[in-house]
Amino acid sequence: MSLYRYFRISRPAPEKVPQEQVDAEYKRLRSRTFWGVMVAYIFYYVCRMTLGVVKQPLIDDGVMTAGQLGIVGSAFYFVYAVGKFSNGFIADYCNIRRFMAAGLGISAAINLVLGGLGLLHGTLGLGSFGVMALFAVLWGTNGWMQSMGSPPGVISLSRWYPLSKRGTMYSIFSSTPSFGKALTMVLTGVIVAAAGWQWGFIAAAAAGVAGTVIALVFISDTPESKGLPSVQELSGEPLKREDRRSTRELQKWVFRHPGIWVIAISSAFIYITQHAVSDWGVLFLQKQKGFSLESATQVIGIAEVFGVLGTLLAGWLSDSVFKGNRVRPVILAGILTVFALGGFLFMGSGYFVNILYVALFSMAFNVVFCIVAGLMALDFVPRKATGAALGIVGISSYAAAGLQSIVSGFLIQGGTTDGAYDFTPVSLFWMVACLIAFILPVVGWKHLREN
Repeated sequence: MSLYRYFRISRPAPEKVPQEQVDAEYKRLRSRTFWGVMVAYIFYYVCRMTLGVVKQPLIDDGVMTAGQLGIVGSAFYFVYAVGKFSNGFIADYCNIRRFMAAGLGISAAINLVLGGLGLLHGTLGLGSFGVMALFAVLWGTNGWMQSMGSPPGVISLSRWYPLSKRGTMYSIFSSTPSFGKALTMVLTGVIVAAAGWQWGFIAAAAAGVAGTVIALVFISDTPESKGLPSVQELSGEPLKREDRRSTRELQKWVFRHPGIWVIAISSAFIYITQHAVSDWGVLFLQKQKGFSLESATQVIGIAEVFGVLGTLLAGWLSDSVFKGNRVRPVILAGILTVFALGGFLFMGSGYFVNILYVALFSMAFNVVFCIVAGLMALDFVPRKATGAALGIVGISSYAAAGLQSIVSGFLIQGGTTDGAYDFTPVSLFWMVACLIAFILPVVGWKHLREN
């Protein structure tokens, strides 16, 4: 069987579900698919967040410098950016079950290889540059595999849920990064502290294998492939004009829409802010505020749980409280995000105070993230071109995240004198990005909706 035939979207099943069983079977498979996608994508994040936990041990062991780690991290983001763009367009044509499982399975294998290389590091005889180059290639490859996670996850919502439920279900799905980060920071942090940074990668690999199995067992590609009618027929949605156009035509329309590109630029600054805290927050707490590795990972990990609340609030605030107005919750959450990030970077050093600041940041930031990087785009994107929209927003977002990794790494390294760290320059960089992240979509949203 060719790769094209293996990954292409499933054909309608020849045998149809009896009419009296359609509703029950549809709800059962829809629920299984949704939770399968949720859990699989949580484990995707476990396989991508390991490097953020092991940075200080790698520096302490003399394996790499902060600047070199920034380059390794950027390799992931640059490849992920291209992959998110490409795989977003490709996934519209694909079997989401197989596509999502394949990416996670290979990502798990890469984490296992990195852990194994770490265990053999002393016998390989590689200098810091050689280690950096090897890590950059493998971590960059992991970026491509990771880009196969989000597009099929969001496409599953389009294939299985009507428009009336899309905002709510998308906000729930958007909580998966927070769960994945929390799981990584808390559990991987404990494993790394107890057994070494190598075992952090190995533990992530085990989580990735579990997620791959879950994806293959629980996710279904389309209702039609299971002998059910389409989601439009099942929900009674009227067939829109764009539903009659081909996927290729709709992808071209999305590519030319100015709204997508403004949202993409806004999302770029969102990702700079988000990944600054995810990638460097543990190191910042260790070097700037004197936390141990366990305490630092606990602060970031516990606070990430509040990101789940933020993504759930995003759908409720924009749909129920503000009656579909996306701008007002972005303004409110954006102000809280700036305040919380400023407190984390420039104020108290206590354990619980920092949990409070990062928790408020994570909650408010995820409201901005979910609305700007997700709901605003999906408001005017046809169902068949969901992946294309995600690809355009994704390439901008993760290219910015890659630049953030390089700039942050060298700003941190440049502020280091005799082992003492000065995080002021990089903190100002993060604060400016945070401001732009929510101001740009607020200023441009009315104009975009009129296009």
